[in-house]
Amino acid sequence: MQNMPTLARIAFWFSLAALTIASLVPVALLPPQAMNLWDKAQHALGFAWLAALGLASYPRSAPLLAGSLIAWGGAIELMQWGTGWRYGEWIDWLADGVGVAAAWLVWRAMPARWTGRT
Repeated sequence: MQNMPTLARIAFWFSLAALTIASLVPVALLPPQAMNLWDKAQHALGFAWLAALGLASYPRSAPLLAGSLIAWGGAIELMQWGTGWRYGEWIDWLADGVGVAAAWLVWRAMPARWTGRT
């Protein structure tokens, strides 16, 4: 169990990179996805995963981590908007924030001794 924070950190940074790359690569014939519920669920689940790993990795920096993930979700949407082949949408950013908030609430509901909170 001693290596768990190290493994969680590796998984967090790998997942952050993978999610960012997947969000920016061109997708052939990408249709506008206005309010596609599955797309929004993917955003929420992806950012919930990142937040869960991040909170496990950096429990003493939880507010900074959560805020940074929400900001990064917004940055990804701006980068998508600038690519010309992806669509940046504010509602996707909202879904990212919902995912972070869900992970935060679960993390806060867990006993502090399990989460590394002080």
